Parts: sequence; C-alpha cells; structure tokens
Amino acid sequence: QVQLVESGGGTVQPGGSLRLSCAASVRNFSDANINWYRRAPGKERELVAVSGYLGTTLYHQSVKGRLSISRDTTKNTIYLQMNDLKPEDTAIYYCNELEYWGQGTQVNVSS
Repeated sequence: QVQLVESGGGTVQPGGSLRLSCAASVRNFSDANINWYRRAPGKERELVAVSGYLGTTLYHQSVKGRLSISRDTTKNTIYLQMNDLKPEDTAIYYCNELEYWGQGTQVNVSS
C-alpha cells in the first residue's frame, strides 16, 4: 500500500528557508516519479516540482532557482529545499505519486 507522509512545514519570514520531507512507501522508490504540489488559499492546486526517473527534475517557473527537489534512496524520502521564500509561497504542500497523496504540510511565509 502506498503511503506518503509530509513534514517540515512551518512559518518563516520572507527570504527564509524550509526543507520539506516526504517519506514515501511506494513500489520501486528509486524509479518512481514523485511530485510536490501546493494549494494556496483561494487558488487551484499547482505542480511545484517533480523528481523523476533517472534523476530528472522539473520545476514550476515561479520557483526555479529557489526550490530544489531531491531524493534519498536509503531513506525512501523526497525533499523539497525551499530558499528565498516569498509570501506567495504560502500554501499547503502535498507529496504525490500516481493517484496517491499525502496529508499535506502547511507553509506560511509572513513578516
């Protein structure tokens, strides 16, 4: 059974950093495409970053250069390093693989 558990959210000031983690119990973790999505208040859910097969990564244009996705195959964990955070990054961040979703972790960026 697939299980995705996010952690690492919190409240930071603009310009601050956070690292989100997604502990993923999925089949063939090293080959799985695992994504980070976010849903901001009053907005549609959007794809933020993808960690794909053979180490490929993709990013939403708005986060390029500030967010970085990586995986640790020894821990079956996907990370989202978030730097230079902006108020518009405030959202619930979700880990996703195929039709499976985690419960989300809240990120607030506010002065």
